[in-house]
Amino acid sequence: MTDVAREITQDEAREGAPPLPLDSTDLYFNRELSWLDFNDRVLQLTEHERMRLLERVKFLSIYTTNLDEFFMVRVAGHHDQVDAGIEGRGPDGLTAQQTIDCISERVRELDRHHAHQWEQVVRPALAEEGIRVVTCEHCDEAELRAADRHFHDQIFPALTPLAVGPGRPFPYISNLSLSLAVWVRDPETDVETFARVKVPKEVLPRFVEIGKGTFVPLESIIARNLDELFPGMEVVTHDFFRVTRDADFTVSDEADDLLQAVEYELRRRRFGEVVRLEVGSGMDERLRSRLIDWLGVEERQVYDVEGMLDLGDLMELYGVDGHNDLREPAWSPITQEAFHAEEGEQADVFGSMRQQDLLVHQPYDSFVTSVERFVQQAVQDPDVLAIKLTVYRTSDDSNLMPALIEAAERGKQVVCLVELKARFDERRNISWARVLEESGAHVVHGLPGLKTHAKALVVIRREGDGVRHYAHIGTGNYNAKTARLYEDFGLFTTDSDITADVAEIFNTLTGFSRPRHYRKVLVAPAHLRDGLLREIAATVEAHRDGKDARIAMKMNSLVDQRCIEALYEASRAGVRIDLNVRGICCLRPGVEGVSENIRVVSVVGQFLEHSRIYSFHRGDEKRYWLGSADLMPRNLDNRVELLAPVESPPLQRELEDTLERCFADDTFAWELREDGTWRRRDGGERSVHAELRERALERAAPALTERSPESPAAVPS
Repeated sequence: MTDVAREITQDEAREGAPPLPLDSTDLYFNRELSWLDFNDRVLQLTEHERMRLLERVKFLSIYTTNLDEFFMVRVAGHHDQVDAGIEGRGPDGLTAQQTIDCISERVRELDRHHAHQWEQVVRPALAEEGIRVVTCEHCDEAELRAADRHFHDQIFPALTPLAVGPGRPFPYISNLSLSLAVWVRDPETDVETFARVKVPKEVLPRFVEIGKGTFVPLESIIARNLDELFPGMEVVTHDFFRVTRDADFTVSDEADDLLQAVEYELRRRRFGEVVRLEVGSGMDERLRSRLIDWLGVEERQVYDVEGMLDLGDLMELYGVDGHNDLREPAWSPITQEAFHAEEGEQADVFGSMRQQDLLVHQPYDSFVTSVERFVQQAVQDPDVLAIKLTVYRTSDDSNLMPALIEAAERGKQVVCLVELKARFDERRNISWARVLEESGAHVVHGLPGLKTHAKALVVIRREGDGVRHYAHIGTGNYNAKTARLYEDFGLFTTDSDITADVAEIFNTLTGFSRPRHYRKVLVAPAHLRDGLLREIAATVEAHRDGKDARIAMKMNSLVDQRCIEALYEASRAGVRIDLNVRGICCLRPGVEGVSENIRVVSVVGQFLEHSRIYSFHRGDEKRYWLGSADLMPRNLDNRVELLAPVESPPLQRELEDTLERCFADDTFAWELREDGTWRRRDGGERSVHAELRERALERAAPALTERSPESPAAVPS
């Protein structure tokens, strides 16, 4: 217990009130169930009256892909704990076994809602707008002829039926593959057998257009033509199923070659244990029980799905030609005046940074004309000696990677920290690491036991008799594609203390050292949590001294028990606390005597709220931090994370304005209640995304916006 907690407890004892233990399980929500609540908020967007129809389709898709990753990683991890006989309990008091049971119950409830929204609400509404999604059973003769032609011309050659029988073991079912389970009988011998047919949606469109605006699921066309796959046999019954496997892995800290170790684990990933089996709700019981036996799953791992399986592929329909009125208008990020360049000239980002710190807010501001322009100037400037960058997630068509390669070829020192263990981006990062090394760049793969999640870029430039450091510190990845979809901040600064700290972080990551302290920044796993706890404690002291005190934070997830306890302590001391938590929140607000001064709001809408801002107001003193870290044990203890102070008053005002707009949103915001339910605000008068678009346009450089086409937004887990 901290000193603040002791003082509060003593005060309560003097007043005769029994102290409430801040580690009580009643004060914490379960991490996994809180995540499912987040995915429920994604699903609720499909009901929003202000959400255009194809946007609803998009969020139906996102719900599915989110849930897939949840099972592959989080649920799989809990099964591993059960298999290992681990009986430990989380802050909420649940064991891994109990958590799995709660997940199963909650997911079934959400899946029913998801299926209803698609089958009974969204699909009929699409048909009214000229986008029909139907099975072969609902096609007319002309449409069936078109489907059959498509089957013979394009689908049949890609199919491989696999029968199970003597000498033919049950085939391996790859992760997230959609399959047909078929029971066939030989009419001459009465011998029956099972066969599996994989739906080749990795190489063919999931939705086949068989007439203008009429789409048939690929698996429906295959099911109609099963007799072509089993000539001379009688198809007794068939249905659809889908398997989800454990896709997480751990790389030994003692691996001699981290890159080779990650590649090996990636090959093993496809053979992970089955954690979920989805089947058509009407599947023949004999077929269903055989699948359960062959795949070695428990009944609680089987999910009966009403209607279509694997609605993640609905994103194909979101991109259908035409129907622009059914989508949100595309947003073109703007270019701030500091990054503006006249036609035929190059922007002087360095000059703008020397004048003042700069703050870029994506996707409202352009990543391309800020971060990429910054790097491009560094590549072409003969006085730039070195460029150093962290890469956690980037894109295949990244402009930053070729720019770094060019810089290395020009003789500049290029250092790139490529995190090979960035989940589901490992292959892409391995490819870029190899290309960068071949160009002469110094490529480092991270520290043993830690993921490097910090988002930092430093340019070292010769100026006069010395050098100057230019740094960018972000809350999001160096990825131009997601920068148009994710809400993030980036700080451009030449502050000598901050830039020296960033340079020292790179030396720590590439060399062999352990800095005892940093000048201004907070770095995990060594100092970040303690730094924020000190800020919270100082805010409590300011409140006790009679100063106006407030804590406002914005993050993706709030899980860490020590941080939550500190916030409870501050609330009990009377400090007003406002939290904007997009995803998981294990803190319980509104508990009398503990958290009645804490408000928790979640915004889920057009853009993915992704920035992390931690602010502390103490009278006239205002402290703002931004960076890559959420308040989760994995971020604070098992990752290299970075928070930097924002000290410029104009930039502080912009961060404060953004926070206040998030807290005021009543269009795409939910508020967490004491009982763990999320109440949706329905005033409809304010939308933070709409307001920030307007704010960006007001400060745009004249007639200059990013012109690349908009991609569909995503709300990943």
